[in-house]
Amino acid sequence: MPRVYTNRRAHHEYELLERFEAGIALTGSEVKSVRAGGVDFRDAFARLSNGNIELEGLYIPIYTEATYNNHEPRRPRRLLLHREEIGKLKRALEQKGLTLVPTRLYQKGRVFKVELALARGKKLHDKRRAEAEKTLRRELREL
Repeated sequence: MPRVYTNRRAHHEYELLERFEAGIALTGSEVKSVRAGGVDFRDAFARLSNGNIELEGLYIPIYTEATYNNHEPRRPRRLLLHREEIGKLKRALEQKGLTLVPTRLYQKGRVFKVELALARGKKLHDKRRAEAEKTLRRELREL
C-alpha cells in the first residue's frame, strides 16, 4: 500500500486557502528513498522561479543502496503544473502575505504527486482560537 506523507504543521501554522495537485520531478534514488520512508516537510516551501514552480527544503533522505549517483537530500525539485495553474499561482503570490506550502506527498499510480496549498500565515491569536475550537469539538464528541 502506498504511503501518504502529510505536513501536519502546515495546518497549524497557516490558513490554507486553495489546494493544487502537482507532479514532482524525482531522480531514481529519490523515488526509492520515498518508498522506503522518511520524508520531512519541516522547512519545505514552493516558489516561482523562471516561470516554473520549485519545491525547496523538502528533505528526502539519501538512499543507502544507491551508488555514486545518489541525490542531494534538500535539493530544489521541479513541480509539474499546467501553464494556466502556474499563471494563477503567480497572480496569487503577488498578493501580500500569501505563500505556497506543500501539504501532502503521495503516490498516484506510478507517479508521485504533491498537494500544494495557497496559504496565509496565522497569527498567534488565530492559532489559539483554532486550538480552543478543536478542544470544544473534542469535548462535545465525548458527551
